[in-house]
Amino acid sequence: MSSHSIQRQVTSPANPAKDLFSKCYRWEDAKKLQAMGLYPYFRPITASTGNNVVTHGKRQVMIGSNNYLGLTHDPRVMAAAKEAIEKYGTGCTGSRFLNGNLDLHEELEARLAKFVGKQAALCFSTGFFVNQGTLGCLVGRSDVIYSDRENHASIVEGTQVTLGDTVRFKHNDMADLERVLKNSREKYDGAMIVADGVFSMSGDVLNLPGIVELAQKYNCKVYVDDAHSLGVLGARGEGTGHHFNLNDQVDLVMGTFSKSFASIGGFIAGNADVVHYIKHKARPFIFSAAMSPAAVATALKCLDIMETEPQHIEKLRKNADYMNKNLKDLGFNTLNSTTPIIPLLIGDDATTFVVTQKLCEAGVFVTPVVRPAVPEGCTLIRTSYMATHTQEDLDYALENLEKIGKECGVLGNPERTEQLNKLALDHFGVHAN
Repeated sequence: MSSHSIQRQVTSPANPAKDLFSKCYRWEDAKKLQAMGLYPYFRPITASTGNNVVTHGKRQVMIGSNNYLGLTHDPRVMAAAKEAIEKYGTGCTGSRFLNGNLDLHEELEARLAKFVGKQAALCFSTGFFVNQGTLGCLVGRSDVIYSDRENHASIVEGTQVTLGDTVRFKHNDMADLERVLKNSREKYDGAMIVADGVFSMSGDVLNLPGIVELAQKYNCKVYVDDAHSLGVLGARGEGTGHHFNLNDQVDLVMGTFSKSFASIGGFIAGNADVVHYIKHKARPFIFSAAMSPAAVATALKCLDIMETEPQHIEKLRKNADYMNKNLKDLGFNTLNSTTPIIPLLIGDDATTFVVTQKLCEAGVFVTPVVRPAVPEGCTLIRTSYMATHTQEDLDYALENLEKIGKECGVLGNPERTEQLNKLALDHFGVHAN
């Protein structure tokens, strides 16, 4: 058979309706954006200083990153990664369960448990795997998860691999959570309330006092995903439980290393027996390769800095407060965020993609947020800030956000402002700024 006939068979199946790849051939969404010059994804970064990047040959102020403490380019952090490579090599080439367990992994786990105030911790190769593996192995057929509707996709995936049920409640709405608890809790043996500490798209902080009160009333465990809370909330960035002085009431704390810890990976922390069980039952932990030596050493050095140098989190909060105030003053609907994640409610996909592209051309890197990360008609531009942003960086971003916001009708349009305020209230439960 000639190569031509083989190619014809691959691209032209005898019965297209029964071809597994037919959905791939039909899907045109990204291609349409590419053809319009508005495709905002997979932008190749060719150089970076953390708060500034170069993409498509143009320098841009990066306000779309999760590098909250700005430690990805700290010379001490980079040196620690290099030293780990010199000692251990570039990878572990296997799972920790069998042949990839380093003393560095165990040192990091012990340090993290102490930092977040729990008995034990366990490190996974990604934060996504933490939620998938932990929820997957803990929640059995007779158990239930109560999940906030705005939870991160990794939590959603985790709920889908469990054998138990999942009941969702309105975002940060304690009345709705009590409603579903009252209606369903008695049907199950074990129950766990699962939510982000800082919600990754809206920047909203979890109502942990309300969660704890209901968990005690209805006999539920509490699981807090602190991916965006570590390095952000708490005196030293220890997370949501510390922020509210309720850490003892949080049963499991999840965290990632890809944000404030300037690395890759994640961890779960809690009761020693529970963590021991997860260590021997979570399939994404057992059957995936261990965090690389450089990644572990990076997280350890960042932890050193977080424990001893409070000026980084102080500068982060100063920068976030400055941008929050000024963005609100310009007229953006920020969903009343109080964290370094400051969303700009835009409303429709087309305007969101145009604003993103214009900002890119002006030298400001932001990220658009569309369905399914937000409800239909509630698109956002997600901005986020770092301790290492200079005043010049922030003012440059503000100048261009104001200019392009006006050009695209997001600012200076009373009718649109009223519409966005209604969207914020209806879909996010947030009153106007």
